Amino acid sequence: MYALIHGLLADRGSAAPFTCFGPWHIRTIIGAAVIAALVLLLTKNGSRAREKAASVFTHIAFGLYIADFFLMPFAYEQIDMEKLPFHVCTAMCVMCFLSRHVRFLEKYRANFALLGFVSNLVYLIYPAGVMWYRVDPLCYRVVQTLTFHAMMTVGCLLTLVADGEGLSAKSCRRDLAVLAGMTLWAVLGNALYNGAAGSYDHRFNWFFVTGDPFGILDRSIAPYVMPFLNIAIFFAAELLVRAVLQLLRPRSAHGSGTEQKKA
Repeated sequence: MYALIHGLLADRGSAAPFTCFGPWHIRTIIGAAVIAALVLLLTKNGSRAREKAASVFTHIAFGLYIADFFLMPFAYEQIDMEKLPFHVCTAMCVMCFLSRHVRFLEKYRANFALLGFVSNLVYLIYPAGVMWYRVDPLCYRVVQTLTFHAMMTVGCLLTLVADGEGLSAKSCRRDLAVLAGMTLWAVLGNALYNGAAGSYDHRFNWFFVTGDPFGILDRSIAPYVMPFLNIAIFFAAELLVRAVLQLLRPRSAHGSGTEQKKA
């Protein structure tokens, strides 16, 4: 049975491998955009329906993430430790899921979704993690990774659209708190799992806190600069997404809070 499943999920070479902005990549981006647009269109008359749709996509993404740990031994003959929840995409998947089941985390739901939307959208646009392998576009590695990030992108976007209060200016400080927590979590993960002992030898860079992914900063100073630089860059990106979503919201949504107070 193992051999059969491995044959189905293992990486395969191809004369036309998956490439960034290649045909399959473009189709994935368009597919995610179409799904998001259709759901927003079908639920335009009810925030409850959008919230339910957001919950469905969040649970699908979490299911894909958990299932991956059981399927990786078939696909790669091992569990890829890179996929432990210390990267922002996977960590926000877990936190978005927990925010729907743990009452204390409910107030941070939009903040988790905002960071999750930014990070997963960036990966969906530039999926370097699968591009480097040069494998067939229909391999498990490509399909699982892109589907996961697409579901997270759509689910987080729907969460943000359904939760107008979570995008209020007052909640910006929670964005910073989530970013600070994510940074500390990544620092912990890198500190714990980076090293060599026996046959174990791994060098991770979860959330890019131990090194500059573009190689601009010197390696000796990158670990001291990148944590703060990450927070600044992601926070700026989140502010931009907030501004765009606020502009796109109907005028009635902008004024609903004021009208209620007057009433």
